[in-house]
Parts: sequence; structure tokens; C-alpha cells
Amino acid sequence: MTTLIFILAAYLLGSVPFAVVSSKLFGLADPRSYGSGNPGATNVLRSGNKAAALVTLLGDGAKGWLAVWLARQFGADFGVGDLGVAAVIVAVFLGHVFPVFLGFKGGKGVATAAGVLFGIHPLFGLMSAATWLLVAFVSRYSSLAAIVTALEAGVVSWIFLNGAPTAPAVDVVCLLLILRHQENIRRLLAGTEARIGK
Repeated sequence: MTTLIFILAAYLLGSVPFAVVSSKLFGLADPRSYGSGNPGATNVLRSGNKAAALVTLLGDGAKGWLAVWLARQFGADFGVGDLGVAAVIVAVFLGHVFPVFLGFKGGKGVATAAGVLFGIHPLFGLMSAATWLLVAFVSRYSSLAAIVTALEAGVVSWIFLNGAPTAPAVDVVCLLLILRHQENIRRLLAGTEARIGK
């Protein structure tokens, strides 16, 4: 029962739409009404308000980190084992991409996935962040950086986590993240994907 509470709490935490919250705080239009319509930091940045985009990025990342950190830090005290922590990892990500507070239509989950990896282990998060920055710097495509990082994290998880139940949970998150970028993949192949800064 306690494990289910942790999982539900992780989903609800993941469902908090920081793109919408930060836009309201900064007096901006709902991010679902312009650009890609995606409630995420990249789309909020299209409003021209970098502060709002930063708040969105940090908020979406923090909720992924917090859910996993709480489960790893205190879960064992309440009988939440490795499988429970793995479920929390997936739940907080599902909360972001299918948020109950936005009619189950959420963002693509890049920042939340990054937060999850930092919650598992700071080094894991830093490795993935470095991959994203490198690909983004070279290609100037945010979506390509996210996809490559997801592939890298999915493979590295089995080495870094030594086959623990959290490894397949990370793979589920990475797969869902890539699936959320289907439109971006089509535009990348067609050469019509917008570069960072455009």
C-alpha cells in the first residue's frame, strides 16, 4: 500500500505543469496556445521570456529529481523496494507527459527525464547532460540532442546501474521520450526542424 502511495505521489508531482504555472506567473499566454503547443521549456522560450523558460526547465527537472530522490532516500523505511523505486521513476515521467491537470496532454519530458537521472545518481545525470550539451552545440538541434541523449542513457543505465530494476525503468522513460519526439524525427529527416535560436 505504501508503495502505491509513493507511485501515485510521483505521478501527481510529475503532473504539475510548470510551463503553464511559470507562464501565468510571468503574465504570458498559455504555452499550449502558440508555437508547438507543447507545455515545456523550449516552447515557453518561444515567448521571448527567458526567465519563464528557465523556471519551467528547473521546475520540470526538479520534480523528476525530487520524486526519485524521496523514493530512494526514504522508500526503504516504508517498505518500498527497488521495484517500487523503478515504478516511481516511470510514474513521475508519465505524470509529465500525461498530466491529469492538463487533460493528459503534457510535454515531451526532456527536463523531467534529466531530473530523474540526477535523482538516480548525480554522475548519471551529469553524463547525460554533457551528452545533450555536446550534441546540441554541434548540431544546433534541441530535439536531436534529446533523442541521442535518450539512446545514450538507455544503454548506459545497464552498465551504470548494474542490472538493478531501475535500469529497465530508465529504458522505459527513454523509449517514451523518443516516441514523444516522432514529429521532430520526421522534421529532422525532412530537413525542416528548427535549430536552437531560430
